[in-house]
Amino acid sequence: MTPPYHPPVKRSVEIAGHKTSISLEPLFWDMLRDAAVAEGVPVNALVAQIDADRIVSKTPPGLAGAVRIWLVTRLLAEPDQEAAGAGAS
Repeated sequence: MTPPYHPPVKRSVEIAGHKTSISLEPLFWDMLRDAAVAEGVPVNALVAQIDADRIVSKTPPGLAGAVRIWLVTRLLAEPDQEAAGAGAS
């Protein structure tokens, strides 16, 4: 794993048939790949889903910001899921 304090890395992704680039810190690229595996979809498909969600928001952030927000929101939701599972036994 890349050290957490690393400048953003620009990578190309394909959304709705066109290529665009996103600059994310390697930590976020690692998290995005892990999330795509967990969701069972390619990274491009996950980014396309995040892009579609951000576009319909009242004040859409940039794509890189939306990816970061989505990843952090997902991470913050994990303890709630674990707590719910622990209470069920």
